[in-house]
Amino acid sequence: MTPEQPIRSAGRPAWASRNYSLLTAAAIVTNLGSQGALIAAAFAVLGSGGDSGDVGLVAAARTLPLVLFLLVGGALADRLPRHRVMVAANALSCVSQGLFALAVLSGRAELWQMALFAALGGTGQAFFSPASEGMLLSSVRGEQAGRAFAVYRMAMHGAGIGGAALGGALVALAGPGWVLAVDAGAFAVAGALRAFLDVRGLPVRPAGAGMLADLREGWREVTGRPWLWSIVLQFAVVNAVIGAAEAVYGPLVAEDSLGGPGPWGTALAAFGAGTVIGALVMTRWRPRRPLFAGVLCVLPLALPSAGLALPLHIAPLIAVMFVSGVSVEVFGVSWMTVLHQEIPEDKFSRVSSYDWLGSLALLPVATALAGPVESAVGRGTALWGCAALVLLLTLAVLFVPDVRRLRRAPHGAVAAGAPTEVPTAAPVGEMAQSAPVEVPPPGSGPGSADAEGAAGRQG
Repeated sequence: MTPEQPIRSAGRPAWASRNYSLLTAAAIVTNLGSQGALIAAAFAVLGSGGDSGDVGLVAAARTLPLVLFLLVGGALADRLPRHRVMVAANALSCVSQGLFALAVLSGRAELWQMALFAALGGTGQAFFSPASEGMLLSSVRGEQAGRAFAVYRMAMHGAGIGGAALGGALVALAGPGWVLAVDAGAFAVAGALRAFLDVRGLPVRPAGAGMLADLREGWREVTGRPWLWSIVLQFAVVNAVIGAAEAVYGPLVAEDSLGGPGPWGTALAAFGAGTVIGALVMTRWRPRRPLFAGVLCVLPLALPSAGLALPLHIAPLIAVMFVSGVSVEVFGVSWMTVLHQEIPEDKFSRVSSYDWLGSLALLPVATALAGPVESAVGRGTALWGCAALVLLLTLAVLFVPDVRRLRRAPHGAVAAGAPTEVPTAAPVGEMAQSAPVEVPPPGSGPGSADAEGAAGRQG
């Protein structure tokens, strides 16, 4: 066997390299734990005597370091071996969730402690996400990239749906502290899996001139591609308004018109099911103009806000949420496929960090302003405004020539240094020294590789 031939088991398809399989397995483990932990954290705050404002404070404590450190995380992931950055970030998340669990189980958890542990988890996510996306993009061949990303995302979303259901049941049965402890264990298992990633076959990345120089180089990579920066700007607003609609207005509409949290939870579950079906569709469909097809599929994301503004009865709202889930996943897979095709391998993580930053930056602002906007113009008008912004920005992006014209590379050809081969498998435990990888609702970076963080553009 030559060094260029990827090793795979007879039971895996040709595009499922060893690295890809390890990354997928680790993502399943972490999504099973993390989705339940999101529920557990809120109930832990409430169980300690906190109110809804305290729940928001702990959530903000996680988001702030995530936004602050994303660019640093992307630069480090393009400078250091990505798998080591991922393992270190998983270790930090494991420790922070473990301490959170111990504090809750002791019955003496205080608000500042829970905020601190959430902030440590957000810091870990800031370093993990760009490295994870860069490692995933590096783990597949060009010709099968779309199918590989679709299967990865289908597994990730399926695990997230199951994790949310199991987490909610375990919170009711055993309490939030034990669910947080399970999440800490999930991070430990996922980190162990990622420690065995093999990076010997990936291009050696030359050392940069420094952190700031690396960040400037990543910025030039983004701003020099109109299709890239226009979509990042589009989703900075789209993620923000959809997040406000679903996190703030959705529960209020459900309470007033749909019958409470049960029907709203069903509608959100329908969105999750739609993302799984959308990923399944993308295992078969390979659009010739992936960006054009993907951006067209952003238009249905205006439907949930419009449905809440009317408001629709629960059955049609469930249908609307399902369709939006399918649509956002078509975009997510198309986005990752284009990044894989067009971005040089040594810049994957820096581009990903700018993508994540754009996707998350306005979300806290939008959710904070949702209440005052509702008071000023009314809930219905605010929701129609969310839908209109999604439509207008998406239509504007369709006027960018590169978005309409960029075509899938024929026969797996890739551009600008993107990977054409997957690395060979190393013996278990053997590490390379040089190396090159969780929609905010419904997405976190247009194609974020893992749902350990925000929900992202990929759904």
